[in-house]
Amino acid sequence: MLKRHESANAPSPMEDVQNRQAEVAMPIDSVGIRNLKRPILVSRREGIPSHSVATVELGVALTASFKGTHMSRFVEALENWNEELSYNSMKNLLKDVKQRLHAHKAQIIFTFPFFLRRPSPVSDTSGTQGYECRLTGELGDNKPIFFLELCVPVMTVCPCSKAISKEGAHSQRADVRIALRLKGFTWLEEFIEIAESSASSPTYPLLKREDEKYVTEQAFTSPRFVEDVVRNVADKLTNHPQVAWFRAEVESYESIHSHNAFARIERQPAGQTDSRKKNA
Repeated sequence: MLKRHESANAPSPMEDVQNRQAEVAMPIDSVGIRNLKRPILVSRREGIPSHSVATVELGVALTASFKGTHMSRFVEALENWNEELSYNSMKNLLKDVKQRLHAHKAQIIFTFPFFLRRPSPVSDTSGTQGYECRLTGELGDNKPIFFLELCVPVMTVCPCSKAISKEGAHSQRADVRIALRLKGFTWLEEFIEIAESSASSPTYPLLKREDEKYVTEQAFTSPRFVEDVVRNVADKLTNHPQVAWFRAEVESYESIHSHNAFARIERQPAGQTDSRKKNA
């Protein structure tokens, strides 16, 4: 009798409204959640991972037949993740999202600062410098595709100002913004070094007087227009074995003008085709 009573009063299963037929039968390219904060570990060349906090976006492609997706499953996938930002862990997270959401395509975006300890050039005084990064992973029917974006602050000295002035030349900070489609694993530090070596000088978080003297004098021996910097960056990315596509942009925050200067180059390394155009 007790079992019959319990069965008679058992709650009925709740309807999964997301699985209803959509009123407008139209596929959605991507639907999901964003602005989710997550602690992460970023692999570093020296072996000790860098701690950071990422803002995360997760999405899947939704077919025309379903009214909605299951938002909680995105959070469950992220909670089941190991927090290490690497090629294999990102690939596994994309697979997990696809399986949980029964989707044919998944996309995940991590936006985060990448921190490095940077020693000054003469006094060897260390400080922490952050670089804004964004890593996008996409997984459809084939192997995952990864896009990396980062912003590297540098210093430039104007060649024209140096050539026409009796004393000095105007100098300023500039940002080198690099966007890449990668063929395989690559250290973030490599692209930071490409950007910094392409300008008049890197920037440093902490400088003593002897460091300032060195940085200023070295920068003035290597004056660079934004055109020079972006060409230097593009040349190095063209020859990088793990880069399938890139966009490089340099923006100079001019110290004697009321405007900024910029230059941009976008292309595939020689011998490669743009799969986006081929599949269009």
